[in-house]
Amino acid sequence: MKVLAFATARERAGFSEIEIEVDPVETPRGIMGRVAPGLGVESFRAAVDFEYWDWDAAVGAAREMAIIPPVSGG
Repeated sequence: MKVLAFATARERAGFSEIEIEVDPVETPRGIMGRVAPGLGVESFRAAVDFEYWDWDAAVGAAREMAIIPPVSGG
């Protein structure tokens, strides 16, 4: 799986893109616990294969996960 981190997520995780092996039953929270244990995902959103995803839902056969910081717009 490709894991992408953007903006402050990238700075705090220490990477912008990595490729890792994941088990289909793993969750975004578990994956980030492995690759960036100090990130503290509570203030970020996870997107799996281009859809917002629950931190505790299994990723299944997904090919990409993105960690997205809070955004504001207007």
